[in-house]
Amino acid sequence: MHELPDAIARMLASGRLERVAINTDHARSVITTAQRHLVTARILAETDDVAMAFTAAYDGARKALAAVLAVHGLRVRPVGGAHRNTGLAAAVLMPQAVEEIAEFDWMRQVRNSTEYPEDARPEATRDDIREAISASDAIVSACAVAIGAAAER
Repeated sequence: MHELPDAIARMLASGRLERVAINTDHARSVITTAQRHLVTARILAETDDVAMAFTAAYDGARKALAAVLAVHGLRVRPVGGAHRNTGLAAAVLMPQAVEEIAEFDWMRQVRNSTEYPEDARPEATRDDIREAISASDAIVSACAVAIGAAAER
């Protein structure tokens, strides 16, 4: 396995990430699931279920980012901020897609405010769904390319 960037080493040392067996087949399977979630998000975007449509788009992106970690023998530990850590780690491993991955953070925040509503934090809107589907599509596509490249090493 190649040497991991310093930021990943720090995430391992702090317990936010853990090493696991490199699993390219699993990563490819997760990408397929992420793509299916985007199809579901597009279908649900035509219904009144705004929260589930947004969540489907978000989960597609989240799973694709986790798949990138899997091809590097990494997994986010189930500690506070696990989804945030998934995005941060994937961005380090995919510097060529940092702009696409940056979109994951606002999606994470909207997903949280939709899942755990508060007056000060708005829930997902139809506009958010459209933006999330577009952002997730870019993230999933970039992750699929990165997984293909990693598998060739």
